[in-house]
Amino acid sequence: MMLPGDYIAYKFSSTINTTVSGLSEGILWDFKNNTIADFLLNHYGIEKEFIPDVVDTFSLQSTVDENGAIESGLDIGTPILYRAGDQPNNALSLNVFNPGEVAATGGTSGVVYAVTDNLSGKESVRINNFAHVNYSKEHKAIGKLLNINGAGIQYRWLLNNLSVSSYNEMNTLATSVPVGSDGVCVIPFGNGAERMLNNKNIGTHLLNMNLNNHHKGHLCRAALEGIAFSFVYGMEIMTSDGVKPNVMRAGNDNLFRSEIFATTIATLINQDIEIYNTTGAIGAARAAHLHKGDFEAFGKVIMENDYVITFTPVQDSQPYKTAYNNWKNELQHLINK
Repeated sequence: MMLPGDYIAYKFSSTINTTVSGLSEGILWDFKNNTIADFLLNHYGIEKEFIPDVVDTFSLQSTVDENGAIESGLDIGTPILYRAGDQPNNALSLNVFNPGEVAATGGTSGVVYAVTDNLSGKESVRINNFAHVNYSKEHKAIGKLLNINGAGIQYRWLLNNLSVSSYNEMNTLATSVPVGSDGVCVIPFGNGAERMLNNKNIGTHLLNMNLNNHHKGHLCRAALEGIAFSFVYGMEIMTSDGVKPNVMRAGNDNLFRSEIFATTIATLINQDIEIYNTTGAIGAARAAHLHKGDFEAFGKVIMENDYVITFTPVQDSQPYKTAYNNWKNELQHLINK
């Protein structure tokens, strides 16, 4: 049994192995006993021999062999030093390793990935729990992942259907409208069932439009706010499951380029949002050095080379809270239908 990363490493090296973080993505790691989840294998009649040898996430896992060198152009003996799933790796790219640190992604779908050292959790449907890349028996770093299916796709739909030329134009239009979008409300869940809504498929809803008073600027701001509110709603679920956030970090792309979007989230979760000009690919390349264990130097490189800006909570937060509570009431009405 191999995850994609395990298989790629195998094709380079002809060596089959995996990591604790990888096993946890397959729900195959017993966090309580710090071992492979034998009870799950037994339940499904899977022989334990199908589980590869386990290596450290940051270590000399294998080396490129002759076949791997021919196929890739890499030198024979090139060390393979790191692998991880997309969201743990994205968190690594943003220097998210410690309890309270949160990595966020605002693409077609949204992701909130928070690190905690709390092994307990009550969310079995809405949140996934992973062994984070720096997990160890002594340092039980757990990555809690919450997915928001309807995020950037909502804003893209507006781009494709309004008479606008770019996201920048939409963001500018949105700034002409006050916090709360003069009552216009967008519920942005039109990309299928939402796990954080217990797999309900409630769709996208545009509410409280007045055709005499509201214009496309209201649509743009309401969409940004609605997506931001969905992130805040997700963070509330995370907090109730034991996460104690102290900072959120995100890449300098997609929705987090919008000041309205980032400031709305920062204000409502009452935490800074730090933006970095990095990608998962850059983080994975840098992670090859972490087999030496110098996480402090790794974080310093990110701060010195990638840091862009910090969005801070707005002091007068009441308009944001009022708008969010109105949005949440509309959402609850749809959930209860």
